[in-house]
Amino acid sequence: MVYESEVFEMTENEQNGHEEHILVPSFGLDLLRNYLIPEILGDEAPHIMYWAGKDLARKFPLDSFEAIIDFFEKASWGKLSTLKEKKDELHLLLEGEMVNSRFLSQENPTFKLEAGFIAEQLQSQKELYTESYDEIDKRKKQVTIIVKWDRKETIDNEERY
Repeated sequence: MVYESEVFEMTENEQNGHEEHILVPSFGLDLLRNYLIPEILGDEAPHIMYWAGKDLARKFPLDSFEAIIDFFEKASWGKLSTLKEKKDELHLLLEGEMVNSRFLSQENPTFKLEAGFIAEQLQSQKELYTESYDEIDKRKKQVTIIVKWDRKETIDNEERY
């Protein structure tokens, strides 16, 4: 098993080669994420998953929006694309096979983990206070993640934690 500190010490080529050897079917991950974790966390699961997404983003900081898109695909979270962007708001579309699978297997899927991850990544990149939420379209089996930042409220990355 590779621990977080060991992953950061590997070169990118070593990480890519290592990842190829540890890929597992998504069924096991789906069991944990869609059934076990919500059962353990109960009604608080969506809120905790949002903060868990923010924590993951801190552990795996990315330096660009393109890196976030790549991370989503590698993590099997789905395909992320921009729908529209305003001066203090971003609408992202999350779709794909894994997203469809969650709609089929869950009555009310949430994508709070992904929303929290994006909020923290963009907060770090923009150095502006940022939050996000997911909007679910069950009919289309699509998720829109709406990200908002406050251009007046800057953050100091050194003092945040």
